[in-house]
Amino acid sequence: MTNVREASYAVFKHFGVDRLFGNPGSTELPMLKGMPFPYVMGLNEAVVMGMADGYARSSGKPALVNLHSSAGTGHSLGNLFTAWKNNAPIVVTAGQQARSILPFDPFLGAERPTEFPRPNVKFAIEPARAEDVPLALARAFAVALTPPMGPVFVSIPVDDWERECEMPALPDLSLRTHPDPKGIEKIAKMLEGARNPALVIGTAVANGGGWDAAIALAEKAGLSVWAAPYAARETFPEDHPQFAGFINAWRDQIRDALAPHDAILVAGAPVFTYHVEGSGPHWPEGALLMALTDDPQHLSNLPGGGGVLGDIRAGLEALAARLPERAFTGATHKLIDPPAEMKAAYVLKRIAALRPAEAVIVEEAPTARAPEHVTLPITREGGFYSCASGGLGYSLPGAVGVAMGQSDKVIAILGDGAAMYTIQGLFTAFQEQTNVSFVIMNNSAYAALTGFSGEFGMNHVPGCDLAGLDFAKLAEAQGLAARTVECVDALDDALAWSFAEQSPTLLDIRIA
Repeated sequence: MTNVREASYAVFKHFGVDRLFGNPGSTELPMLKGMPFPYVMGLNEAVVMGMADGYARSSGKPALVNLHSSAGTGHSLGNLFTAWKNNAPIVVTAGQQARSILPFDPFLGAERPTEFPRPNVKFAIEPARAEDVPLALARAFAVALTPPMGPVFVSIPVDDWERECEMPALPDLSLRTHPDPKGIEKIAKMLEGARNPALVIGTAVANGGGWDAAIALAEKAGLSVWAAPYAARETFPEDHPQFAGFINAWRDQIRDALAPHDAILVAGAPVFTYHVEGSGPHWPEGALLMALTDDPQHLSNLPGGGGVLGDIRAGLEALAARLPERAFTGATHKLIDPPAEMKAAYVLKRIAALRPAEAVIVEEAPTARAPEHVTLPITREGGFYSCASGGLGYSLPGAVGVAMGQSDKVIAILGDGAAMYTIQGLFTAFQEQTNVSFVIMNNSAYAALTGFSGEFGMNHVPGCDLAGLDFAKLAEAQGLAARTVECVDALDDALAWSFAEQSPTLLDIRIA
């Protein structure tokens, strides 16, 4: 016999947990007694969840999060939704009040704790008995790590941790499921018979380690390669001659971009992610389309075409082995050389020129995303992380987690509005001394929203003026060295300083 806490820590060790992300509360305290690994503190549960997401995706390990019941869990929900969309393997434990007083509606009790995080978790449970907590945690890790990966939730009453229990048997799991060879053959025949085939790559290819396999397939079969709409990871080397560019989330623009192609393979993405209403076909008329993915929802939502379910990397490798060699004849994505002025495109171009060779980009600057695509190419596996949900407040703490999960410099490119959602994440960056350069693209507005307002025939949007924010002072107040950059002449020196530092720094870059 052992107790619930010791058995739970054995479960954590079995699944490779090496730190706990949290914001401590009273009903979690017994869990923290004798903790065998570091505690990473966030000043808000949204920060905690964002850090855990970045860590899980960059390290390849599951992340463990500890939250408070009800209010604490509620604070995390925006970034829990993002973790769900990012397919981040996170096990969330939440403190619940003592079982003996739950019938009396106690202070800090959660009446229906498993319903609160749904539907944005793969699995949620409050075990019926204290003795069942370790087994529930083991099941939670297995579910979180099974493709398509994602967050799970376990509510644990405060008095469970000291209870006696038996140590459950822990499984040794292999969770890759290879796609059906008959389905791979259908895709191969479609690509082989095409005049001008294309490969559209989404986030799940990177999540499944498919970077090298996608390159090998594209080069062998002469495919044009496109990044799927709103891809939240690196898709393909953006300086590769076969990289064709980025597909926008508008139905007509998707058809226009893919119009030259008569066969389209979508790997690791929905067909397709949209941002506004559209009409007409979902891809060019007359073109054949098939999808290869580890997510059944991608296939259940297919608007026609065909699909194959299974491990994406294995499927891409099988296709590369099956298809004959063919020369590439498509068009190559072009970068631009913007003029030297304090605008997003030029700042991003200088980041590209001065960044360390293996630097990782974490981005949440909606108005800079389009210029980023033509000035700041992502060229390495594990080189890009963003938010798949469309919410704000992920990437600042996400960058802290990414830096913890791998050893290279992280450059967090953030909008001023996005940064303010989780600005207190800078304090964790300071505490943990993470190797992050925070670059704030400060245009004093929610400019993405004002720019998008034209879709609805609006020429004014209230509540979008952010003038007066001083990010250098906000950073310095939390322990970071920081500089403000207001002119082109000071830009290169500030970027070089920040990129050379091993501790966290911040640049408040005032752009037009």
